[in-house]
Order: sequence, then C-alpha cells, then structure tokens
Amino acid sequence: MREKSETLKGIAVELCMSLGVVLAFTTAVLLLAKAPPLQGYRYLLEGSLGSWTKIAQVLTVWVPLTLCACGLQYTFRIGLWNIGVEGQVFMGAMGATAALRWGVGSEFPLLWLVLSALAGALSGGVWALLAGLLKSKGGVNEIFGGLGLNFVAQSISLWLIFGPWKRPGIASMSGTEPFPPELWLPSLEGWRVSPHALLFTVAVILGTGRLLQSTRIGLALKAVGGNVRAAPLFGLHAGRWMLLAMVLGGGLAGLAGTFQVTGVYHRLIPSISSQYGYLALLVVMLANYRLLWIPFIAFFFAALNVGSIQLPMMLQVDSSLSGVIQGALVLATLLVHGWREKAAERRDAETARRAGGERHA
Repeated sequence: MREKSETLKGIAVELCMSLGVVLAFTTAVLLLAKAPPLQGYRYLLEGSLGSWTKIAQVLTVWVPLTLCACGLQYTFRIGLWNIGVEGQVFMGAMGATAALRWGVGSEFPLLWLVLSALAGALSGGVWALLAGLLKSKGGVNEIFGGLGLNFVAQSISLWLIFGPWKRPGIASMSGTEPFPPELWLPSLEGWRVSPHALLFTVAVILGTGRLLQSTRIGLALKAVGGNVRAAPLFGLHAGRWMLLAMVLGGGLAGLAGTFQVTGVYHRLIPSISSQYGYLALLVVMLANYRLLWIPFIAFFFAALNVGSIQLPMMLQVDSSLSGVIQGALVLATLLVHGWREKAAERRDAETARRAGGERHA
C-alpha cells in the first residue's frame, strides 16, 4: 500500500511539474503572438466547458480519441508501436459507410447500425492485421509499415469519395451523400454526441482494464512484451499474440471511425479521422501507458481541440496553439520523468556507495 501511495505521489508531482513547464511555455508563445495570456486561457476554457453544448462537443471528440487510446493499450502492452492507428480509423469509417450504403431504405435501420459497427471494427482490425503480418512475416518494422498503410487508407478514402461513392452529379470535399436520419446514432436534443457512443466507450474502458489485468490474454501480452525471447518457454507463440494485439487495437480504432460516420458527420469525408489516431499516441504516452489516466487526459486534449476554435475569432491566434500545448505537455512530461529517474538513480548509487563505505569501515 505504501509503495502504491508513493507511486501515485510521484505521478502527481511529475504531472504538476509538467503542467508548470507547459504553462510557462504557452504563456511565452501567447506573449510572442502579442495576445494576452489570461484572456487566451479564458477563451480556451469558455470555448470547451462554457456551456452544455460545448461540453457535448468535447465529448464528441473524447469518444474516438479514447477508443483509439484504449486500442493502443493492447499493442503497447506487447511492445508494438501501432502508428497505423490513423489508417485503421479511416478503414473503420469506410467499412461502416459501405454497410450503411446497403442499409439505405431498409425497414430495419437499427440492424444496419449494428452491422456498420461490426464492419468498422472488422475493417480496422484487418488493416491492423496487415501491419502485423508485415512485421511478423516480412520483417517490416511496425512503425514504417503502419505509416505506409496510413497513406494507403487515406488514398482509398479519397478515391471512394471522388469516385464510386461521389455525390450525385458532383465530387466534393464535403464527402459522400449524407445518410438519412434513421441511419444516424440517436442523440439527445441539442446535443451532438450520442449517449450510445458514450456508454459504449465507458464499457470499452472497463472491458480493456478487465481484460489486461485479470485475464490470460492480458497476462500473455505482458509476458511477450516483457521478454519476447522467453515467451516460447511458457508455451506462448509471440507472433500470434502480436497479431492478436494488433487486431484488438485496430478493431477499436475502426469503431472510432464508425462513430465518426454514424454519430458525427453522417457520411464519409476526407478528414474523417481528424488525426485522432496520432493524437491518441500522445494521450497514451502522457498517461505513461496507464489505462486509469487515459479517459481524463483524452478529455483534456479534447477540450483543448474544441476550445482552441475560439482563439482565431477572439485573439487572432491560430487554433494550432492547442497542438503546441499538447505536444509541449508530452515532451515536458517525458523530460520531467527522465529527470526524476536520473535523480533516483543517483540517489540509489550514493546510498550504495555510503553503505559500502560503512561496511569497509
């Protein structure tokens, strides 16, 4: 219990130090842009949490961002960098769109919404499986394979939008023809976010925690990730578990793309992923790969994304400032964490040196 308390205290100290560094850095950026820092922070806060409508917009971003981050928990647990999560979001959106196109005019719209979710998860999982096969069978590093597949997935979506799925009579950057309202995820009046998406995301968080901490799958992923060479000694086929981790992560990313189609845009658009796949990598890194912190950090990043829209209108500051804050926060956290580890190593070495001197004396 004491060790756990000390660990939580250390995490809190790191987070506070990181926030202090980022606050100072962001203040300097705002001053260089000749914008009053206090007003900038106020507009960020009001633009994200100033009303229930704004909070609903934040939750709309939180859902796909959290799903992608939960999926990355599986691949990071086994030691894989699933950089291809962005492409898996695209593939999930395309899979869901394909299923919903079949469902237009159906008497059972709920059935087609369920099928679209299955199609999205399957598409994202298969795309991630391809990256896993490139690594396990072709020797291609998952980072390079994932990045390459991201560009391929995005190119396929553009081809579909401007080709086979283009709007009648015109190919537009606004995307494909919108689906009829009966094929939209239901949402509360005045809210853009679907309660079904929120409940499903919470269930995914709880299910991911349960699976990783209390099942054979989680134990096997941790064992392979800890020592891939020793895995066969315990009867674990490392390649198969790596593929499973990729499929699970890709499936959740595919579901994130599905919710973008069924709950947000109601069609396939060129920027359907909104780069949530890449942003999820920062969320997981900032959480230090701990699932417990992911929902809260994802909410913070979502609030920055939504609140930053106010900056160009109110202060003539580019909304990309939110990206600067997010990147700076991750870098600051990594620097503080590294500094604390180095300091701990020096203290341990000094303690060992003194203990050795006392024994000799």
